Amino acid sequence: MAMRQESPPMRLYRRVGHADLSAVGEIRAALRDFLRCRRRPEETDVAELLLSELVTNALIHTRNGAVVTVTSMAARLRVEVRDFTAGQEPAPYVPNADDGTHGRGLLLVQSLADSWGVTAKALGKVVWFELNVVTP
Repeated sequence: MAMRQESPPMRLYRRVGHADLSAVGEIRAALRDFLRCRRRPEETDVAELLLSELVTNALIHTRNGAVVTVTSMAARLRVEVRDFTAGQEPAPYVPNADDGTHGRGLLLVQSLADSWGVTAKALGKVVWFELNVVTP
């Protein structure tokens, strides 16, 4: 019986400039195109939402832009957003009633991703999440 070989991971890589909030829509579109034939639409929707939250956080809270890396594997999708600013690690934020729409990004990541975390680097950090593939 022949063993089925797993295909190699496919990657999407983009650099986003500091304070370029229009890049959030562009990176979402790039992710959507990248995942079009690789993931189901509902998985793509969740990945887009979480990616836009992480990219927005990186652009608002850092000064040096960010690098986005998306890795699509047979069993999961991993999205990483790296910034280049030393300092505090992000933490889930519980917004108060008057907070409008700010501060909910990491709560969304925490509730919708199968796993997520922060990896410190010599300069900056990587905030990442993974989504497992739903098999029919």
